[in-house]
Amino acid sequence: MTAPRPAPKSIDETLDLLTRADYVADRSLATVLFLSLRMKRPLFLEGEAGVGKTEIAKVLAGALGRRLIRLQCYEGLDVSSAVYEWNYAAQMIEIRMEEAAGKVVRSDMERNVFSEKYLIRRPVLDALTGKAGAAPVFLIDELDRTDEAFEAFLLEILSDFQVTVPELGTITAEEPPIVIITTNRTREIHDALKRRCLYHWVDYPNAERELEIVRRKVPQANSRLSAEVVSFIQKLRQVELFKAPGVAETIDWAGALTELDKVALDPETVSDTIGVLLKYQDDIARIGEGEGRRILNAVKAELSAAE
Repeated sequence: MTAPRPAPKSIDETLDLLTRADYVADRSLATVLFLSLRMKRPLFLEGEAGVGKTEIAKVLAGALGRRLIRLQCYEGLDVSSAVYEWNYAAQMIEIRMEEAAGKVVRSDMERNVFSEKYLIRRPVLDALTGKAGAAPVFLIDELDRTDEAFEAFLLEILSDFQVTVPELGTITAEEPPIVIITTNRTREIHDALKRRCLYHWVDYPNAERELEIVRRKVPQANSRLSAEVVSFIQKLRQVELFKAPGVAETIDWAGALTELDKVALDPETVSDTIGVLLKYQDDIARIGEGEGRRILNAVKAELSAAE
């Protein structure tokens, strides 16, 4: 990993930092990210799946030369998986060895086995151990997948950047980590947690910005193909689907079509590769019933008129 670099000093620098890392952001995102870094406040990113929320944390870690610590949330996530746990197997071996050596002073034994040596640091505790000037980027990904009990537990972390380990005491960050929280909005997050953060809704990009993303992420794609892909997906998102394709699917589709040596879209190609874009059979069936051909015709007509 490269040496840690200081945070950007302005919104323009923040926008430039993202652009150099091939993340095409609008100024509103650069503004809230700059403020989050400047004020040392967690950044709460909400939006549909696949619009680039997680990628922001990855880009930020790489651009600033910081460690990326990721807590992937899921239903049933608990303290032992998220914060810390003890290495019970190693502790038992140590206890047996001390007993065999005749060291049976209970207080000394407890002090020895409940030490840093046997502490397993999970993402939350690991994120609090960064040194000044080198605080990690702590990504709490898809928080909406956890339950409200874990959400409440995070309040102390996000307020004071500290956590209590009963056997060791309170561990406080020397420098607060750069916290990025994402949610796909499958459930509402409590206001108490949101109040501790700066908020930004990450929306689907407009056609111009999405085309720039494709050009950066799939530079080998034919320019005509890239334009048709973006236009097709922009129109597809206007159709009532169970799950509209995100930017990640746009990049995947452009890449897949390039691998197939395609230079333009045609009905057969759309039909054969639609599974790259849509992941639910009902959505695929709807597009296959003529909606896909209608969209493709509109795309061809618009691009021809613009030439």
